[in-house]
This record gives sequence, C-alpha cells and structure tokens, in this order.
Amino acid sequence: MNRFFSRKNIFMGAGSAVVFTAAAFVWSMSNGTALTYIASEHGNADAAASAATAMAPPPPQHIPTPDAVRAIYMSSWVAGTPSLREALVEFIKTSEVNALVIDVKDYSGKVSFRTGDSVIEKMGSEEERVPDMRSFIEELHNNDIYAIARISVFQDPHVVSKKPEIAVRAKEGGVWKDRKGITWVDPASRDMWEYIVHVARVSEAAGFDELNFDYVRFPSDGNMTNIAFPVWDGTTPRSDVLESFFSYLNAELYNLPVPISLDLFGMTMTNTDDLNIGQVLEKAAPHADYIAPMVYPSHYPSGWHGFSNPAANPYDVVHIAMAEGERRLQAMRALTASTTSPLYGKNIASLRPWIQDFDLGADYTADMIRKQKQAAYDAGVNSWMSWDPKNIYTKEAYIQ
Repeated sequence: MNRFFSRKNIFMGAGSAVVFTAAAFVWSMSNGTALTYIASEHGNADAAASAATAMAPPPPQHIPTPDAVRAIYMSSWVAGTPSLREALVEFIKTSEVNALVIDVKDYSGKVSFRTGDSVIEKMGSEEERVPDMRSFIEELHNNDIYAIARISVFQDPHVVSKKPEIAVRAKEGGVWKDRKGITWVDPASRDMWEYIVHVARVSEAAGFDELNFDYVRFPSDGNMTNIAFPVWDGTTPRSDVLESFFSYLNAELYNLPVPISLDLFGMTMTNTDDLNIGQVLEKAAPHADYIAPMVYPSHYPSGWHGFSNPAANPYDVVHIAMAEGERRLQAMRALTASTTSPLYGKNIASLRPWIQDFDLGADYTADMIRKQKQAAYDAGVNSWMSWDPKNIYTKEAYIQ
C-alpha cells in the first residue's frame, strides 16, 4: 500500500512515536529530535495548528509492526473485563505471542468504545464495552504488544436497523438474513464505505497500530435464491465491487501512519474465482499491507485436495493454501517492475494467515496448532494470527 506514511519509512525502530491530526502532524524520534509539518487549507497555518492542538485529544503513539506478527484474538467483551483481559495479557507476556487483535466493531455492528466522532455518534452505534480502550492500548504498548483493531464491515445489523435503504433485502420482502439470523449491508453502498472510514480513523486515533477489516465480502450462508441488493446493480462483477471498496479504503486511509489488513476466505489462496462472495486475491493484494486468509482447516469441505476431513490434516491444509497464495503474490510482485503492467510501482500485500485454536471437525491439540504455524513457516510466511471465539487459548501451543 504505497501510502504517504509508509510503514517501512516511518517505523525505524522501537520507541518511535507517530502523531497525526487533521491540521498537523509531528514525527517524534526516540533521540529527542522532531520534524514538524503544519498545513492549512485556509492559509493561516499557525492558527489552524493552535486550534487543532487545543481541541484534539492527545495524539496516538504507535509501535512498529513486528517483523513476525504472532497474534491472538480478544473480543471486546473480554477487553472490557479487566480480570479476563489481564489473564490474557499475562499469557502473552510469557509466550511467543507479540500482538493482540481486539474487536472495535464486531458482527453486531456496535463500536466498542466512545469515539467522539459525530458520524458514529449519530448512527448510535457506540456501546461502551471497553471504557478505557486508550489506556488499555497504552498498557499493551508498554509491554511491547502490537495492537490490531478488528473491524467487521458489511455484516452489520445495527447499520441495517438505522439505514434499511442500504440493507441486503429478501426478494419476498423485508430484510435478508443469513443462517445465523444476521443482517448485512449492501457491499456496493458508498454510504457504508464512508462510515467504515470513520470507524477506521477513530481506531487509529485510539492508538491501534493496525486496522484489520473482516467480512469484506458479499453475504453467503443463507437462502441465496431470495436475496436482493438495493445498491449493487447485479451486473458489475462482485469482485470488481470489492476491489473498488479496497481501493477506496487505500485512498481514504492513505495518510494514516498504520498498516491495514484484509481478512479473506482461506479458499481464496487456491481458487481463482470469487467464490460467489467477491473475494479474489489479486484484486485485494494491491490495496492493503497484509492479506489475512482464514485458512482454518475445519472450514474446508470434505474432499478438498483429497482430504475426507481437512480439519484432521492441519499441516497439509495450511501448507497447500499458503504456498499457493505466496506463489500468486510473488507473480504479482514480479509485474510491479514492468512499466507495461497495471501493477507497475504498486506495493503488493504480504500474507499473514488466521489459524485455528478451536475444536471444529477435530479436537484441536497443541500439536495441531503448532503444525499450522509450521506449515506457514515452510510456505515462506513468518506471521500468523490465532482465532478462538471464546478467547481460551491452548497455552502450551505458544511456548516462547
């Protein structure tokens, strides 16, 4: 993602601090030197900077992205319960884990802390599950723990309730629901795109070091014969709609000093079609810093690559997926040097998979979790994020 604040250019070492406001930004290095740049559209830079300083909360400080991210997921409910989150933080401090993914906006559409953003407040989506989000992130930083904001995008019952005109509809009338009874926003809605940018910006302002976008897809897992879209024209390929959204995110978040990552279905590593959800690896990779395929072995169908139960073969499933994904991205990177290629000069995302630490399809042991990690390493990928919806991790799988 060729952003103005390139991660490689800004984050030169631990202890760096990055400050950005709408009127000014200050880049402070740990040796005490500072580079200050002030800009104003109205010509009075000093007044603009003074006003911004007086009105803005303390600017966020970020830590650099680790060379190898080893993350676990924490729900906003756990993050808002000190006794539970403290236990997980202590686990991180004594393990190989160096990063934490925290829900900012989950499947409910609720934003988990007070943002101070008028658009989000007007939507009524704030639910203060983590009242001390900023100080919690500071605590993580003090322990050299990288903080990643997870933002669920088009799966959003709250926005559906507030803006039914952009909700995915049922042909027979009413709002369409997936098999879990969850409602979705039309992925082609520019109103939703703009709203997500607001959520992303307040997440960075709270101190998160990375913005991770989940449910960046068209809906599935429901009655697909009874589905209608109020915004999508039904003609533009789904993958083109999502590529436009990814490009929009890239442009709108370009001036933030943190990377972005996109969660994709695991099968996007080996499938070249859009899986009927609009996700194609090659259409996402030029618009993000990291692609996070959910290569949970339990989520692959029986018979995939000859495995009757993919969940029982964690190394093979993850290695096949990541090796093929890495091959495809390397092919894209080769084209970035060609002046005749549409990819000329572009940054192509790196892979960082989600792996499974939950029982589904098989009882997942520490050895099975380690096999997933090793499969990624053997495919040339040194980072991973581990998912357990209950936040109860198999600690012996993450020994330092």
